[in-house]
Amino acid sequence: MIGRIAGRIDWKGSDQVLIDVGGVGYVVHVSDRTLGALPGVGEAAALYTDLLVREDLLQLFGFPTLIEREWHRLLMTVQGVGAKAALAILGVLGVEGVGRAVTLGDVTAIRAAPGVGPKIAQRVVLELKAKAPALMAMGATHAAPAMEVVEAAPSPRAKPRPAPAAPPPDASRSADALSALVNLGYAQGEAAAAVAQAGGEAPEADTAALIRAALKLLQPRG
Repeated sequence: MIGRIAGRIDWKGSDQVLIDVGGVGYVVHVSDRTLGALPGVGEAAALYTDLLVREDLLQLFGFPTLIEREWHRLLMTVQGVGAKAALAILGVLGVEGVGRAVTLGDVTAIRAAPGVGPKIAQRVVLELKAKAPALMAMGATHAAPAMEVVEAAPSPRAKPRPAPAAPPPDASRSADALSALVNLGYAQGEAAAAVAQAGGEAPEADTAALIRAALKLLQPRG
């Protein structure tokens, strides 16, 4: 499994790039959004990747963050949504836009992707509505760009820190919901207020329900 590649961009096409990694060129399919954000030919680039294996075909798909790769995988679980269609949806809406559209049932937003008709868009919303909040809550830990270098191990002399106590269930749900809303682009303050209000109105709500209720509170009123 090829999970990430880093090298020099040798060529850029309309929906793919060729990345030279130690003398080996990898053709990586990317969305319009990702293609536009990549540096120019001859410059260094890194992408998280997913290898799609078919009977007579191997295709590598690239994503700037792990959370985008996970969204691509989730979108492909919907009947009728292939790798290219999932990439098109992400290219038009981005991670935040897909999460918002699915959670709020915005079929029109999903249909804006090239090649995605009304039936497919409806399926995306119906089949992913219950799954989307969990993935949105993961956004804070999966949003680091592939080019970032993360120090994975502490110094050998460093003393291990005690694990923090787990928050009570209600606080944990609220924290996850708040993280998801901030990842969607809402300001910390307004997101926290919406989550608090939603939690007060429905104390037993799970994370998914909290996110949906808070998003409704944050929508502009006509």
